[in-house]
Amino acid sequence: MHDKSSLIRVVKFDKKIELDKTGKKDGRGAYICKLYDCINKCIKTRGFNRAFKMQVEQEVYDRLGQLKP
Repeated sequence: MHDKSSLIRVVKFDKKIELDKTGKKDGRGAYICKLYDCINKCIKTRGFNRAFKMQVEQEVYDRLGQLKP
C-alpha cells in the first residue's frame, strides 16, 4: 500500500476528468502512484478509461505525463 501523499488523485465530476492536487475535490476518484513507471503505464494503457468507465480526453493523459519526475 502507498501513502496518500505518494499518490496522484484524478477525479470525475459531472463527466469532467481532472487532476486533483488537493485530494479534496468532490467526485469519484482514482489514484496512481507518482513513480515514472506507473504514470507511463497508465498513459500507455489509458488506465483511467477503465477506472471511470468512459473515454477520458487525451488532454488529461498529457497533463499526467507532464508530472513525470
